[in-house]
Amino acid sequence: MRLFLLTALTMVAFAANSILNRLALQDGGAGPASFAAIRLASGAMMLALLVAWRDGGLRWRSGAEGVAAVFGPAALALYVLGFSFGYVTLPAGIGALILFGGVQVTMFAGALIEGEVVPVQRWAGAVLSLGGLFYLMWPAEAGAAAPDGWGAALMALAALGWGIYSLIGRGTSDPLAATAVNFLWAVPAGALVWLILPDGADARGVALAVASGAVTSGLGYALWYQVMPRLGATRAAVAQLCVPVIAIAGGALLLSEPVTLRATVASALVLGGVALANLGGRKASASPRR
Repeated sequence: MRLFLLTALTMVAFAANSILNRLALQDGGAGPASFAAIRLASGAMMLALLVAWRDGGLRWRSGAEGVAAVFGPAALALYVLGFSFGYVTLPAGIGALILFGGVQVTMFAGALIEGEVVPVQRWAGAVLSLGGLFYLMWPAEAGAAAPDGWGAALMALAALGWGIYSLIGRGTSDPLAATAVNFLWAVPAGALVWLILPDGADARGVALAVASGAVTSGLGYALWYQVMPRLGATRAAVAQLCVPVIAIAGGALLLSEPVTLRATVASALVLGGVALANLGGRKASASPRR
């Protein structure tokens, strides 16, 4: 029961990032650039404090080298910036669905590039999820409007960034420290975008961005790294199925965002495909081709 409650709390934290971002943008409390920059900075501070508290002092080296050290912060910055700018026009739940489905597609493509032997069940799940995303973005018909194209493209870039970040971070011996360092190095990218595309942030907008960075990102990731090893890879992947659902419900309750038939059908396809891909069918994926 304790594991279940901690996992549920983590999923709520992940979904809350979408709600907090939309809340800040919806009433003009913060612009996308300021929200992203403040989220990165506050996330870096919280994660650094957690590492320092755990280790008795801050370790500035994450142990990442080569590709992970260079591209980790870049991929994280792409995720946070695409996420924030995508939510200028996307509802909270739709954005979370595009992000979640896009991350799964990115990681599936990464497995193919690395030469993994992908079982038929995982292929079927990937096709089903991709079909759900295509349906979501299909041109409007019978009054069922597709999401904004630019917003969806930006959220797809965020999904690409998080998918790449997840791929290059696999096997990291200390994910909490690695994430703290990556957040730290991603802060200049966020600050640069804010300088190039300046927008304002009032006290409420800053508070929402800090909550997203320090609490639902920093503390959320720290909690996830504690529960994920106990869940196992498959259960951890399936647990994340509820994130878009929570975001859709939160958007409807807190932001008065409509829950359309198109979004409901697309959610069922995307999340059903992810569940199909992750439940069973992992035996054949252990040995990469040479």
